[in-house]
Amino acid sequence: MKSALYGCVLALQFLTRLPLPIACPWNSETRRWAIRAYPLVGLFLGCLLALLALLMHNAPAPITALALLSLWVGLSGGLHLDGVMDLADALGSNQPLARRWEIMKDPQIGSFGILALLFLLAWKGVLLWALLSYNAPLWWLIVLPALGRWGGAALLILTPCAQSKGLAWAWKQSLGVHDVWLSLVPLLALALFYPGIIAMLIATGVLVGGCRWALVKLFQGINGDMVGATIEGVELWLMGLMWSWWWFAMASPPGM
Repeated sequence: MKSALYGCVLALQFLTRLPLPIACPWNSETRRWAIRAYPLVGLFLGCLLALLALLMHNAPAPITALALLSLWVGLSGGLHLDGVMDLADALGSNQPLARRWEIMKDPQIGSFGILALLFLLAWKGVLLWALLSYNAPLWWLIVLPALGRWGGAALLILTPCAQSKGLAWAWKQSLGVHDVWLSLVPLLALALFYPGIIAMLIATGVLVGGCRWALVKLFQGINGDMVGATIEGVELWLMGLMWSWWWFAMASPPGM
């Protein structure tokens, strides 16, 4: 029980910038529980986003969307956005494998990374605006960060690391396939009340499978930056699908 609690705290400390001055042991048990708690942390972040959306329900949709996006980025401290930029710079370079890895490790951000960040945040903000304008139910905003973090955890567990060093490799040594399923428990529980979560979960699995194939092909494995980029990618992917479904299925005039 103590390892599970420490794992939850570790997940919060790693995935958010919330001040939690608690010293947690770093061992195989706490790492396993931390990865299982990834979706729980996502649900917590989603609840904060939904609460802000409720508090701003009378504000113009563009202002609310920007406020939500700002909170979203602020809570994570831009941790996963850094992975998006590093991956974009490596992919945009069109260099051999060894050079791509050097570019990913370079702390300086290049033009491809800046463009990736710009378009990612722009699309997220616009999709938030669109969903708010269509009065989409807020349960999707609660589960979206959870599914993103489950996708990142699944990629980490199911994909070989490219190098036998680094934080991702250290975590992976403690994890097994069963941890992917255990981390799903809170999402499956919510799916009893919101069946649409199952469709979103399937869509997440499809994207994670595609990311796994592409990253192994392009980089011969993954690192922590790729896990962070996958979290961002899953969130954007699900927002796009959610908007498409809501627009085509729910926003069409009666009789069409």
